[in-house]
Amino acid sequence: MTRLPLQAVLFDMDGTLVDTERLWWEAVERVAGRALTEADQPEVLGRPVEHTASWLAAATGTSATDLARALHREFADRVRTGIVPRPGALDLLDALAREGVPTALVTASPRAVADRVLDALGASRFAVSVTADDTEHTKPAPDPYLAACRALGVTPAACVAVEDTWTGVTSAEAAGCAVLAVPSLAPIEPAPGRTVLAGLVGVTPQSLRSLLTRASPHRCHQPPPDHGPLR
Repeated sequence: MTRLPLQAVLFDMDGTLVDTERLWWEAVERVAGRALTEADQPEVLGRPVEHTASWLAAATGTSATDLARALHREFADRVRTGIVPRPGALDLLDALAREGVPTALVTASPRAVADRVLDALGASRFAVSVTADDTEHTKPAPDPYLAACRALGVTPAACVAVEDTWTGVTSAEAAGCAVLAVPSLAPIEPAPGRTVLAGLVGVTPQSLRSLLTRASPHRCHQPPPDHGPLR
């Protein structure tokens, strides 16, 4: 297979670049009033606040709007004091910057939370950022990754998305990106066009370039839609 040039690397945020997946899990447990189990993961991990709120509302009869407000508050309180970069994340971002490879932050979190994380990581490390507030549909739909590619002026097939949940992997693969999965709380299996590693320590721009040679030739190469200007 012909190797494509690496045009950009698109990073999920929660659980991938920063250890906030645990904070989100704790926030949902607090609002739900019970310990979460493995069975709850599909409704919590990688999901936007509104999805988890609707899921809790169906189970409890509480207003989804009220639950969403509570989830926003609980998560924001934890993020404010608990942002910790994942091992290897900053080293990889800096290495990509040295080689001139643009990066994007692509998250299902709201803009208010993403901006706090961007401030902690250094917003200048990212050319653009796409949040749940920036597209009509968020993950697992492909819209966020397609919007990031549009903003960067790159082709999805020549990009690597770095994700930690099934929801995010589904979004990135539907957009046509090669995927590096670094699972946080739930396991992810390798597949054509998808490489799974335990973490980002030791990952380099060159190793990300090599993922494009293993990407499935059947991945979607659709052009990203125009969702307007992004940060």
